[in-house]
Amino acid sequence: MNEAARPVAASNATNVERRSDRELVVTRTVNGRARIVFEAWSRPELFQLWWVPQSFGLTLVSFEADVRTGGSYRLVMRHPSMEQPMAFFGRYLEVTPPSRIVWTNEEGDEAGAVTTVSFEERGGATLVVVSELYPSKEALDEAVASGSTSGWGEQLEQLEALVGTLAAENDR
Repeated sequence: MNEAARPVAASNATNVERRSDRELVVTRTVNGRARIVFEAWSRPELFQLWWVPQSFGLTLVSFEADVRTGGSYRLVMRHPSMEQPMAFFGRYLEVTPPSRIVWTNEEGDEAGAVTTVSFEERGGATLVVVSELYPSKEALDEAVASGSTSGWGEQLEQLEALVGTLAAENDR
């Protein structure tokens, strides 16, 4: 492996910051090329391996996605404390490999958040920036209070572990 392709050490810290009344921004540098990180977000069979924080006790029942601009997704999760599974769904507004994915979150009664994730390669590692723009201050307040925004650190740790496995497989 040449020096330019060698991954740099990442801080491995996930930063979650409320940037405004309506926006939550999550950042983490993931050891791995942007192409591989993008694949982990855009290929349903890979996404299912890391998306649900293990400590939350949730089971990912199904995930169907057509990850392209204009495509849609449907994610179904179950928790032992709930009688019915929870469905999350929306549309992909923009998919630009390997740098950006933008999707809607439409499962609520009113307009949901729009999530943008960008992937910026830096010396063999990838800066992942997730921005969730909520329709109102109250909607973001509710998401934070419910704990639904608290899993990002664990999710992105799981993503990094998967990316490491995928990168090792690609190096064989």
